Amino acid sequence: MTTIASASDLSMLPTTNNRSSNRRLRVVFAGTPEFAAVSLKALINQQEALNIDIVAVYTQPDRKAGRGQKLSASAVKQVALAHDIAVEQPLTFKKSSSEGMAARQTLRSYQPDVMIVAAYGLILPIGVLTTPTYGCLNIHASLLPRWRGAAPIHRALLAGDSETGITIMQMDKGLDTGDMLYKVSAPIEANDTAASLHDKMAELGATAIVTVLKDLAHYQAQAVPQDDSQANYAEKLVKTEGEIDWTQSATEIERQIRGLTPWPGAYTFLAGQRVKILASLPVNPSQQTNQPAGTVISVGRKAILVACGKDADTKQADTKLDSKVESLEPSASTLAITELQFAGGKPMTAEQICHGNQLNDGDQFTTDSK
Repeated sequence: MTTIASASDLSMLPTTNNRSSNRRLRVVFAGTPEFAAVSLKALINQQEALNIDIVAVYTQPDRKAGRGQKLSASAVKQVALAHDIAVEQPLTFKKSSSEGMAARQTLRSYQPDVMIVAAYGLILPIGVLTTPTYGCLNIHASLLPRWRGAAPIHRALLAGDSETGITIMQMDKGLDTGDMLYKVSAPIEANDTAASLHDKMAELGATAIVTVLKDLAHYQAQAVPQDDSQANYAEKLVKTEGEIDWTQSATEIERQIRGLTPWPGAYTFLAGQRVKILASLPVNPSQQTNQPAGTVISVGRKAILVACGKDADTKQADTKLDSKVESLEPSASTLAITELQFAGGKPMTAEQICHGNQLNDGDQFTTDSK
């Protein structure tokens, strides 16, 4: 069976390597962003304890970044270079191209026993997946099969999941469909954002892959297939997902703010100008209003109260009303914003806004009119 552990159980994990052979396992690591770099650092630091050699690191080609648009190395490449590990940056592994075939040959030349993959960003064909002796293992930031795809951390927050975690998966030709070797869970806290949850999952992923490599044969022998009927696709984020629709419930909007922080960020419009909504308080179900969605009800020192749509509970209650009984003015949910940023300005707390004149009671947040 797949091992299921909670974050608090990690201190109880076995610390011995049960591989019968004394030959060091030849490891190739493939990843690009900081999420992957955390795991790479952990593996580098424990090469002796794990009886492994990281013989090469694969990462995305350098990209232009920043205002100067200078070429910048990925977080993973920076770690690899700092530890004198060979770095490969192929554009493709497709056998239909000469570059792809050359990349495959280079990978074979490292004679990898196993390839560890974390947020690499490049599709690995079956010919690559079968090159290492023990295949390719993926560090996936979801309790599979819950969220497959590019943005599992964000989608878990947007969906209001109460927990998430890491799955170490044996990669196959499908999208995050491989057998599960090991899973470790962690709660999603009420104040978690995509940024904070990312950092938690990065650390959890590093611990999980170290655990699996301590006894790889055992975990591969106990691999469990995924239940495809329980899978959801975590689509890649797009900027337009950040625009707030105030007719949605406060609960949905509050999740949107946390799930899209720091990128692409939640935003709205005030008199045609974009306003970023940076933080809000957990939704208080007792705070309801009859004001139209998007109306600024009050600008207070602790929070800016804004009218939203109805929460699911309120909508359900309305449907149960007797059709012969005319409902009084139905109430809707409210959101308490604690930090926002006006176009061209710096982030401001509710107290700072309260002392200014950029936002007033009765103002109306809207969607883009373009």
